[in-house]
Amino acid sequence: MITETEKQQLKSLGLAVIEKEAQAILNLKNRIQDNFAIACQYMLACQGRIVVLGMGKSGHIAGKIAATLASTGTPAFFVHPGEASHGDLGMITTKDVVIALSNSGETDEILTLMPLLKRLEVPLIALTGNEQSTLAQKSDVHIDTGVAQEACPLDLAPTSSTTATLAMGDALAVALLEARGFTAEDFARSHPGGKLGKRLLLLISDIMHTGDDLPMVPETASLKQALLAISQKGFGIVAVVNSKQKLLGVFTDGDLRRSLDHAMDLNTTMISEVMTKQCKTIQADKLAVEALQHMEHYKINALFVVDSQQTLIGVLNMHDLLRAKVV
Repeated sequence: MITETEKQQLKSLGLAVIEKEAQAILNLKNRIQDNFAIACQYMLACQGRIVVLGMGKSGHIAGKIAATLASTGTPAFFVHPGEASHGDLGMITTKDVVIALSNSGETDEILTLMPLLKRLEVPLIALTGNEQSTLAQKSDVHIDTGVAQEACPLDLAPTSSTTATLAMGDALAVALLEARGFTAEDFARSHPGGKLGKRLLLLISDIMHTGDDLPMVPETASLKQALLAISQKGFGIVAVVNSKQKLLGVFTDGDLRRSLDHAMDLNTTMISEVMTKQCKTIQADKLAVEALQHMEHYKINALFVVDSQQTLIGVLNMHDLLRAKVV
């Protein structure tokens, strides 16, 4: 069983790592200078893809930076420098921009590619921790991501340096996002499976019920017929329509309770006498999240969908929004 003293020691070690890495990121503030802006300009002018290179731990960071760029409006992908020398260099074209990550700036696998990248005449952006390194000197633009000390107590394992490089990559990606005018809708298009994608892309027409599923009765129907329609369709609501299927009103479970309080005859009472005429509706080309907002605002659980002529074309309820993961 771990002792209290041992708990405190472990927590102190963890805190020390967080503090060192946080300081490493804060120190990057002074590195956002003209070279950062020039790097952004190279990427904004790129007609191909941003190719991100890195070996070892820097390779993992390079992969994440490429993924962040790609998901925020800057097409990018990761290439392993070792594999590039054995065929994958063919993935890089003259229209691309290359970002190379190396804390030392002397990674052999990346330096081997330098003459070939120069021959392609692609802009090379280097993120290193050594301004005097070979990679930094031979790049078109260099961004310093150096750290005073790794968070590792041995000052060996890449910790603070990889965190700083990752933060600088995020800074580049977000700067480009803003410069391109990238919107939440654009982000959703590249994340259709995520919750944001559902909220910003899914239309009411994608999830509404139509045709035989519609709970509706003619305006000449009795209250009993309306109740049967509510029970059969299972939406807790029924639409009242005219001969052209134009929506005239709705009748809900709540309306039924209020009607029974007045001891109405189910067979002789016409649905048109007890329906709610000023009902809430929505159109099919609206976002599903707007239906959610309507339901929450008006404290209702279902909405009828109409066209511009108030013709009934669909229905959806809160369960549909839950199934679609809009909620």
